[in-house]
Parts: sequence; structure tokens; C-alpha cells
Amino acid sequence: MIIQHKNTIEEIQQIINNWGKHLQSFDLSGMSLRGMDLINADLQEANLERADLTWADLTDADLRDANLTNANLSGADLRNANLQGAFLKDAKLFGADLRGADLKCADLRGANLFRADLKEADLRKANLRGADLKWAFLEGANLGDVDLRKAVLD
Repeated sequence: MIIQHKNTIEEIQQIINNWGKHLQSFDLSGMSLRGMDLINADLQEANLERADLTWADLTDADLRDANLTNANLSGADLRNANLQGAFLKDAKLFGADLRGADLKCADLRGANLFRADLKEADLRKANLRGADLKWAFLEGANLGDVDLRKAVLD
């Protein structure tokens, strides 16, 4: 069961300052978290739909099963983040750093991954149907059973 919390950016910053980054199941939809330090944050099952996470640092964050539909993660640092089963449909990941990220079974349909760095990322069974992967860096990425139908690769 997901308990939803609706908070202002100031309240989220206060929670992080006082209690750490335990934001599991929080409702942060539509919020601006631009440039925020969310290193090692627990955002498992959080609702981040339409959230602005441009340039946010989500290194080593737990985003398993999080809803990031239509979220803006352009330039975000998601190195080694756990995004297993995350919903990233139509998300903007332009220039995002996803090196070593776990994206197994993630829904990336229609996502913009232009110039995203996916080196060593685990994309097994991810749905990238219709995603924009132009100039994405995929060296060493695990692409086993990935759905790339209608994806833009060049």
C-alpha cells in the first residue's frame, strides 16, 4: 500500500535535512526538485510524475517502481541508481548520466535519451519502444531482451 504525501519543496528540503532521504512512496508529482542533492535517496515507489529533476544528483538512489512518467531528468546524475521496474514513459533524459544504472524491466517508452550516457547500464527486459537514443552512449550496456521497436537509434 502506498501512502501518499503532498509537500512543498521547502517541506521536502526540511524532511531531507532532518530525517535523511527516506522518501519512499512520497507524492512529489509536478514538483521542482531541480538541482537537488538526492544522493542515496530512497524514492522507491515514489510518484515523481511530471517532476522537474533537471540537474538533480540521484547517484546511487533507489527508484525501484517509481513513477517518473513525463518527468524532466535532463542532465541528471543517475550513476548506479536502481531504476528496476520504474515508469519513465515519455521522460526527458537528455544528457543524463545513467552509467551503471539498473534499468531492468523499466518502462522507457517514448523517453528522450538523446546523448544520455548508458555505459554499463543494465537494460535487460526494458521497454524502449519509440525512445530517442540518438547519440546515446551504450558501451557495455546489457541490452538482453530489450524492446527497441520504433526506437530512434541514429
